[in-house]
Amino acid sequence: MADNKKIIWLASYPKSGNTWFRIFLSNLLSAKDEPVDINELQDTTIASNRQLFDDISGISSADLTLAEIEKLRPQVYERMAENSENLLFLKIHDAFIYTCDGIPLVSERASLKTIYFIRNPLDVAVSFAHHLGVPVQKSVDAMCNEEYAFCNRTDRLHNQLEQRLFSWSNHVKSWTEQSVLPIRILRYEDMLVDTFNIFSKAVKFIGLEHTDDNIRRALNFSSFAELQKQEISKGFKEKAPVADLFFRKGSSGTWHDELPEICVKKIIAVHSEIMMKFGYLDDEGNPI
Repeated sequence: MADNKKIIWLASYPKSGNTWFRIFLSNLLSAKDEPVDINELQDTTIASNRQLFDDISGISSADLTLAEIEKLRPQVYERMAENSENLLFLKIHDAFIYTCDGIPLVSERASLKTIYFIRNPLDVAVSFAHHLGVPVQKSVDAMCNEEYAFCNRTDRLHNQLEQRLFSWSNHVKSWTEQSVLPIRILRYEDMLVDTFNIFSKAVKFIGLEHTDDNIRRALNFSSFAELQKQEISKGFKEKAPVADLFFRKGSSGTWHDELPEICVKKIIAVHSEIMMKFGYLDDEGNPI
């Protein structure tokens, strides 16, 4: 099978800026002179969508084991790339893993580039807890769990496929230290404070040609105020049922007020290496 590299992976641990960038992309690619509907993001989808797998593979995933589904997922992405004339933007929360056949879950044959979004895990813990509707201690435990996965229960049929995330650190390592795909790493904090430059460089990395005015227009249509306004007025289908809002604050540093000291210490103890590497701890191991 020949390579047909069409997929741009938008990869992240949950609650790290992925959805914001997807909405920006949809606005950038839209010809409308108004913000896109956050519930109709036609230009991006999540790679773990069960219906997508069933439609492309022609097999009901309900009849397969988790291992059988994982083995087939690279072929699904290859088929998607073959059938598309344009670039495909796929959101993914899975860690960068290899199937039992020794090939990347995100098939190299189908994949062109990756943008990886990273956020201070202290803030991730708070946002993730709200997203899951659990006490923050549970989200911290999940972020420190090497076996953590979404949708891996077999007593029910989830609308998404199993996604193996690992711990926060190993999720970051799996994507940022792989050498299979070209990658650009975007820190959520930089996206907030240097928005135009960060998003412009990402657009250039992807290979899209757009004017500065087009990018500014898309950013304006993707502002947090606009996203929250839409969610409040008509909901957001990607919000977990237990969460109050998906677009809750859109800021950084909220952990100072919302994360108990015991949780801060645990995250730093477990994730200090990666936090220091990406500028979330100083040389003495203190939060920045």
